[in-house]
Amino acid sequence: MAENTQADVKKLSFERAIEELESIVKRLEDGKVPLEESVAIYERGEALKRRCEELLRQAEARVDKITTDANGQATGTEPLDVQ
Repeated sequence: MAENTQADVKKLSFERAIEELESIVKRLEDGKVPLEESVAIYERGEALKRRCEELLRQAEARVDKITTDANGQATGTEPLDVQ
């Protein structure tokens, strides 16, 4: 199942992944999830977090590409702070 979960996560948009991650965090914070399920959704949460980070890195790379001129020179913009 973990393999299918990973494949599923890799297809999610940033918005859908962050929405699901927020839902998982809320469920875990509520503390009403059985231990076995908590571990499973925590693992999914980790996969979602990695997906969001990957998508943010891709977006940052695209912005960096847009902000350089035809000669490869920066057009005066500062790097994104993606924390």
